Amino acid sequence: MTEVRVPTLGESVTEATVATWFKKPGDTVAVDEMLCELETDKVTVEVPSPVAGKLADIVANEGDTVGVDALLANIAEAGNAGPEETKPRKQPTEGDAKAPKPKEKEKAPSADADAGAGEGGYGGDESIDVMVPTLGESVSEATVSTWFKKVGDSVEADEMLCELETDKVSVEVPAPAAGTLTEIVAEEGSTVQANAKLAVIAQGAGGGAAPAPKQDQAPTNGGQYTTPPAGDGAGRADVEDAPSAKKAMAEKGVSRDQVQGSGRDGRVMKEDVAKAASAPQGQPQQPAQPAAPRAPVAADDAAREERVKMTRLRQTIARRLKDAQNNAAMLTTYNEVDMTEVMALRKEYKDLFEKKHGVRLGFMSFFTKACAHALKEVPEVNAEIDGTDIVYKNFVHMGIATGTPTGLVVPVIRDVDAMSFAEIEKAIAEKGKRARDNKLSMAEMQGGTFTISNGGVYGSLMSSPILNPPQSGILGMHKIQDRPMVVGGQIVIRPMMYLALSYDHRIVDGKGAVTFLVRVKEALEDPRRLLMDL
Repeated sequence: MTEVRVPTLGESVTEATVATWFKKPGDTVAVDEMLCELETDKVTVEVPSPVAGKLADIVANEGDTVGVDALLANIAEAGNAGPEETKPRKQPTEGDAKAPKPKEKEKAPSADADAGAGEGGYGGDESIDVMVPTLGESVSEATVSTWFKKVGDSVEADEMLCELETDKVSVEVPAPAAGTLTEIVAEEGSTVQANAKLAVIAQGAGGGAAPAPKQDQAPTNGGQYTTPPAGDGAGRADVEDAPSAKKAMAEKGVSRDQVQGSGRDGRVMKEDVAKAASAPQGQPQQPAQPAAPRAPVAADDAAREERVKMTRLRQTIARRLKDAQNNAAMLTTYNEVDMTEVMALRKEYKDLFEKKHGVRLGFMSFFTKACAHALKEVPEVNAEIDGTDIVYKNFVHMGIATGTPTGLVVPVIRDVDAMSFAEIEKAIAEKGKRARDNKLSMAEMQGGTFTISNGGVYGSLMSSPILNPPQSGILGMHKIQDRPMVVGGQIVIRPMMYLALSYDHRIVDGKGAVTFLVRVKEALEDPRRLLMDL
C-alpha cells in the first residue's frame, strides 16, 4: 500500500483545501496521473499518483483542510498482472492517463479507418499519447513555443518533439516511444494545462501520417485538462468551482453569475468571490483593464515595425519587477571597493586552484563569501516580510542573477554560507550552464534569501538593481575600472568597482544597509578577514 500525501505547497504555505478528486476508490490509476487538486490561498496544486495501481481509499474528502505532508489517500500497487507482464509492450488501460480514451477513436484519419483500424485506430499499430510533463510546483499551464517535428515525421524514443514555455522555465518534451507523429493536438502558441495531451504517436512500421484536425474540431482529452475556449461563459456548466468559493458565495450572498472566475477553465476561486463581494452593488465584476493604448504611429513607420508577442517568461519578469517597485519601500545605497587584493590573490592561485578543483577561480565566489559573511552581522537583509511578521533566515540561499537568450533568471545556490570557494564556483558554473540551456527546474529557482546581480560583465559602471521578492536585499556588482585614488597621501591607480545594495526600507534601516555594504567592502579589500571571521 502506497500513501498519497500533501506535497510541499510553497514558502510560508502550511495548509490547503481539497478542491476536487478526479478519481474515486476502486479506480485504476497510472504513475503521475492526476488524483486530486488542492487549493491554497495563493495557488492551486495538482497531486499526481506516485505509483500505478488502484485507489484503495480516500482519507481527505473534497472541502477538507489538510496540512503539508498530511495523508490524502492510499493506493494499492499493481501486483502480479499475470500474462500481461510478459508482453513486450504495456497495453494501455482505460484508467491510464496516457491511454487513448474510447471516444478518441472517433478521430479516425480517414473515412474507412474504422474498417482497417486495429488497436489505437492506426492500421493495427498502438497509438501513444504525448502528454504535458510535470511542470513544477505551483505551475499549472504552459505555452507550446516550438514543434521540432511535423505530422507524418518519424520519431525515435526520447527524441525532442516540442518545447513548452512556462512563466519561469522552458521544458522540452521527448517522444515516449519510437514511431510516427500522426497528430498534433496543441499547436504552437496554444496554452495547455498540466497533463494535457500534446500529440499522438503511432508505434510500429504501419504508423502513417494522419491529417491535422480541422479548425472547427476541438481535440478531445478525455474530458479533462483542455484549454478553455474563448469567451466568458463558455463551458461553465462543466467547471466545478472551488469548495471554498462555494462556501464563500453562500456566506456573502453572492450569486455565481456575479463572479468572474480566474481559475483553470474559468473556475471560481475564493479570492474571486471576495472581489465580487467588494464590488459596488449592481455592478458586475470587471476583468482587469488593458494597458493604455499606444500613441498614433505614422503609416510609413507602422509598415517598418515588427510586433512580437511577449514570451511568458518576459511577461513574468515584467510583472514581478513592477510588483517589487509597487510593494516594497525600495532604496539603494552605494559604495566602492578596491579590487587590488582580490585580483592579486586570484592571479597567484588561479592555476593551482583550477588544477586541484577542476574549475576556474572567478570573482563571484569572493563576492558570495563576502555577502554571506555580512548577512550574519546584518540578518535583516537576509529576512523577509510575511504579513505583519518578519521572518529571519538562519541560512543563506544565494540567488545568482543570470542573463539568458530568453530573459533573466535567478538560480539559487542553497546553504552557500557553508560552502567552500571551490564548491561555490562549481555550483555557479553548473547553474549558469543549465540556465543558458533552459534546463533549470522550478525548484532550482525557488527559496532564495538574497541575490547578487553582476551587471559588470556587460560593462555597466553603475546601476540600481531591483529587489527579487520576497527578498529584502540585492547586491549589484559593476565593471572594474582603473581610477586614480588617494592612498597614504599619494595618488595611485587602483582597480575600482562600484557596489550597489537595493533594500526594502520597511525591514532594513539605513544603518543596517550601510553596515552590510561596508562589511562586504572590507572583506573584499582584505580577504584575510573572511578566513579570520572578522
